[in-house]
Amino acid sequence: MDRSHEEKVIRNYQEGEKMMVLLFAQWCINHDLDAAAIYKEAYPFQDKNKELIDALELTVPKQESDYIDSETLLEVLSLYGNDDLAFVVAELISQRNLK
Repeated sequence: MDRSHEEKVIRNYQEGEKMMVLLFAQWCINHDLDAAAIYKEAYPFQDKNKELIDALELTVPKQESDYIDSETLLEVLSLYGNDDLAFVVAELISQRNLK
């Protein structure tokens, strides 16, 4: 794999990761949940997540948002290795019967 191809793969992954964070943030908005608090519960020893802060600035009010399926969110979180966050989200879905 040449260097430019490798850099493109990395950039694509990073862009996908940003979309995953935005998806999580918007899902939280849509369900009246505090994304930062949920993230902190999943990763209690991490500092504030800059990507999450940036994503929250890009969210829209839930009335303007498209529907985000909870199962899809869980799949995307797992795809990017956010298993701890996926676990906390799954618990919330179960406790609150979120769709």
